[in-house]
Amino acid sequence: MYGINQRCLYISFHFFVVWCHAQGEKNHPSPNFKQYVREQGSLTDQLSRRQVRVYQLYSRTSGRHVQIQGKRVSATAEDGNTFARLYVETDTFGSRVRIKGAESGRYLCMNRRGKLVGKPNGRGRDCIFTEIVLENNYTAFQNAKYEGWYVAFSRKGRPIKASKTRENQREVHFIKRLHKGPLPFPNSDQPKHFEFISFPPTRRAKRNRKPHSAS
Repeated sequence: MYGINQRCLYISFHFFVVWCHAQGEKNHPSPNFKQYVREQGSLTDQLSRRQVRVYQLYSRTSGRHVQIQGKRVSATAEDGNTFARLYVETDTFGSRVRIKGAESGRYLCMNRRGKLVGKPNGRGRDCIFTEIVLENNYTAFQNAKYEGWYVAFSRKGRPIKASKTRENQREVHFIKRLHKGPLPFPNSDQPKHFEFISFPPTRRAKRNRKPHSAS
């Protein structure tokens, strides 16, 4: 009789633990990792070292490359054109970047009317774009400030008003291509050699010597 009661007590305790576990799952839903990644990807990384890539952006519609000439932005540059060389700098842990013309020194930005312009300062969110790799292996660039607005060009290489763009349009599709010739180091005309950081020599602390006692 004692063994039966003990067994019943064990089974009751087991079901109680299972019930508590089920209630805990109801009260504490599993975290939304997609939302977490989205939030972390939208924060500017101010601690890590910027990663800079150098390449060209080939427009699917114009058959030419994106170039930034002062305030003017177009997709009419030939392969290897100096204005087609772009410095693409990471802004977040995700896929947000800033695009800067290597020759002009201006950033690719988008104003509130959806027009692409070149600005000397690219700190604003209107100068940040999200790289989106599409199923057809093309890349689209969505503005961080104006969600749903993409970088786009017509067949003649003229910028298209961003408010009229969609992700599935040919006008917003680009291919990343390496620039012809040697790639210079960003912000310099000559490639920089690796240099070690020099620190001042450390000084050893003087040990306190005990005076010898007179014998």
